[in-house]
Amino acid sequence: MKVVIQRVSSASVTIDEKIVADIQKGLLALVGVEDADTQEDSSWLVGKIANLRIFDDENEVMNLSVKDIQGDIIVVSQFTLHASTKKGNRPSYIKASKPEVAIPLYANFVKRLELELGKKVQTGIFGADMKVLLLNDGPVTIIIDSKNRE
Repeated sequence: MKVVIQRVSSASVTIDEKIVADIQKGLLALVGVEDADTQEDSSWLVGKIANLRIFDDENEVMNLSVKDIQGDIIVVSQFTLHASTKKGNRPSYIKASKPEVAIPLYANFVKRLELELGKKVQTGIFGADMKVLLLNDGPVTIIIDSKNRE
């Protein structure tokens, strides 16, 4: 699984001109699933995201997690994170999982994140045409790949 984490002052997801997710201080997580991903990848990412110390403490040092600040999270499915751009100018999405594989892993990821945080996690709608609006705070943007745990 690949995730792009953005620390946000605010973020929202709109579908068909209706806001379906809306947060203030917290994280926007764009999540891409590939066929090789497992529940173990999901669990590892949940722990990493919930405990990633990217929020400022009282000394303005990034030393607090989203859990520490009791921030919110929006999770958005993003198959384009698995785009291959090696050949030509049209990306290939062959590595991105089909919905029958991706949806259960995505749903489990959201459920595990809610358990880890002890609160509801907002989401977009899998496969929908979403408009994602965010105010990146910092900016802080981090890419995490469960297959590359360096």
